[in-house]
Amino acid sequence: MLAVLVASQLVSGAGLTAGVVVGALLAEQMLGSTGLAGIPTALFTGGSMLGALVVGRLCQRRGRRPGLGAGYAIGALGSVGVVAAVALDQVALLLPSLLVYGAGTATNLLARYAGADLAAPHRRARALSRVLLAATLGAVAGPNLVPLTGDLARAWGIPPLAGPFLLAAAGYTAAAVLLTALLRPDPLHLARARLPAPDTVAVAVADADADADAHPGGGSGTGDTAAPARKDAGRPRGPGVATGLWIMLLGQLPKVALMTMTPVHLAANGHGTGTIGLVVSLHIAAMFLPSPLTGLLTDRLGALPVAAASGVLLCAAALLAAAAPGGSVLLIAAALTLAGIAWNLGLVSGTAVITAALPPGRGANTQGLADVGLAVAGSTGALLSGPAVTAGGYATLALACALTALLVTPLTLRAARARA
Repeated sequence: MLAVLVASQLVSGAGLTAGVVVGALLAEQMLGSTGLAGIPTALFTGGSMLGALVVGRLCQRRGRRPGLGAGYAIGALGSVGVVAAVALDQVALLLPSLLVYGAGTATNLLARYAGADLAAPHRRARALSRVLLAATLGAVAGPNLVPLTGDLARAWGIPPLAGPFLLAAAGYTAAAVLLTALLRPDPLHLARARLPAPDTVAVAVADADADADAHPGGGSGTGDTAAPARKDAGRPRGPGVATGLWIMLLGQLPKVALMTMTPVHLAANGHGTGTIGLVVSLHIAAMFLPSPLTGLLTDRLGALPVAAASGVLLCAAALLAAAAPGGSVLLIAAALTLAGIAWNLGLVSGTAVITAALPPGRGANTQGLADVGLAVAGSTGALLSGPAVTAGGYATLALACALTALLVTPLTLRAARARA
């Protein structure tokens, strides 16, 4: 099952970056305004919000296989719609197609929960990080294929900026086929099947309570066997879903805002799509490549210290972007790379908090709702990024992102005090 999830992430990763690389450039070209350049990112992150809601509910009711397969299929349909809109120069078709395309992005992220369905509690962060890592190859290759896919689009009589969405349509379609055909048995169904029956749990808890009354100091007897059942019966102690969600939100909003306007900023300083694609590739690689190490650190040190580190690192990345001259590709690439690493730390640690706070095999709907919040944060960051750059420039946007990222640190300190 993990091998199938990894394979689907490998091919779907190529579709993950199409909107990131050329979305803002498409808007600037078709809408004729830099101030509106954040609209495509806002739309496909808004589509990611709706996709996360639908796919999460479908996973809860039917399982991971139909839920994730349907999400990727919808994303492929949106990608085809974007290509058609660009070819026909129809803004009225472009905007809803970008919304539908966002379902693929949501599905790509929701797949990480499937990696944790069958993992032991002390290995959940590492399990979900492996699925995240698998998206790296396609996600890194995608931006670097912008010139090639542009040439392919031009050969078919389509504007070059539509090329990455051709790749997205192929990648999402392949992922949908892989999951639908090969993800058997369904990991969510299997996780539920492993849960003890409610009556069994109730009896175990009652036995544990009775033994605790009879042996208040611990001792031998039924308490030694009943205590583990009682632990599994309730939710683990620790930070709750809201804490995990806020950790992810406070990383997502500034990261998306910075990422959205960086291609426009580079283009305005005379850099071509090849250079822009390389910078975005480094950013995407940093978003996913550290996942195994992040998962290991989260399992070993705890989610809250890793989350606190994510806020500090993202703040530093945004400050570097603010200080970098417009023509310095090296400094901007370094800033975007640091931002990607910070986002990874926040996503893995926040997801680990949410997963630990939910009953095993029964939280798919809540996981989907959490990713709805993630999409709302991304959409907000994208929508605000264009006006911020128009009003005060790229450096002003980056400084605002730095201040937002810093909010993660007091949040994690408060959660840590609540646990103590």
